[in-house]
Amino acid sequence: MVVRGAVLTVVLLGLVVFSVLLAKVTLTPSPASEDLVTSNLRPGRSLRQYAEDYTFLAACKQAGGNLLLGVPFGLLLPFFVPRRLRMIRMTLLTAVAMAVVELIQGALVAGRAFDIDDVILNTAGALLGYFVLGRRITHRYYMYADVPAPSERPAEPEPAPEPKRTPRLTAGAKAARTKSAGAKGTRTKSAGKKGTTTKPAGTKTAATKGASTKKPRSLLDRVRARVRSR
Repeated sequence: MVVRGAVLTVVLLGLVVFSVLLAKVTLTPSPASEDLVTSNLRPGRSLRQYAEDYTFLAACKQAGGNLLLGVPFGLLLPFFVPRRLRMIRMTLLTAVAMAVVELIQGALVAGRAFDIDDVILNTAGALLGYFVLGRRITHRYYMYADVPAPSERPAEPEPAPEPKRTPRLTAGAKAARTKSAGAKGTRTKSAGKKGTTTKPAGTKTAATKGASTKKPRSLLDRVRARVRSR
């Protein structure tokens, strides 16, 4: 903002200085030319007169002076004109300003008269200055002025973390996962069958102990048993 204000201040001072010089050049009385100059309301009449009645240097001085007089308008006015239709607005402002100057010349200044060709040459000079240099200067100025300073830029919100995405399984991976799950189920089933067919260790131990507690028969008991059987 400080740089933008400084640039606009310099341009405004330049416009004021140019206005003073313009008034001095165009509104200075010329009593010696009072009987020679006449008003011109027909576009191109003075230009033909420059080509027919003036020498080459005099014609270049007269026409070139009016062109150069309009160049500062093409350099300074675009800074104060909105960007939309800038060239058209600048051209219209230049034409109006120079037409007012010419009217003041013809009405109030001795030895000077209104000339529409001067207005045309001044406006052409403004367009020349705009296309040669004014357009580039104002374009860079507005590009720099539109960029906010670091302290003026709004704080950018932190981006929200993206949710984690589960990777998609391909057909082969899905088949492998299904196969492994089936194998685990088969193992569990076989483990359950083994658990049901195994005999409890306590039953076998009790039968063995019961068989081992029987005492062997003596020889006398065997003889007695045979005798009885007979």
